[in-house]
Amino acid sequence: MAVTVLIPTVLQKFTSDRATIEVEGANILELIDALEQACPGIKARLCDDSGKPRRFLNFYVNSEDIRFLDNEKTALNDGDEVSIVPAVAGG
Repeated sequence: MAVTVLIPTVLQKFTSDRATIEVEGANILELIDALEQACPGIKARLCDDSGKPRRFLNFYVNSEDIRFLDNEKTALNDGDEVSIVPAVAGG
């Protein structure tokens, strides 16, 4: 099942400067593994040492925050759009 992933500018050096990439995965964890296969080195930027998505990155499936769904086990369907959005802080 093909899923479109929107890549933030800061990570596009891993995707040959592509802002979107299509990969397959049944959930967010499988999607991240597929991204690593297609774009070596990106997983270390997306996941912490335990393999879970980093806290300062927000993942959205069709504009829904995965923290309000099933986190990294959020199911994906063919045609879904996953956005990776770096958290912004400041004051």
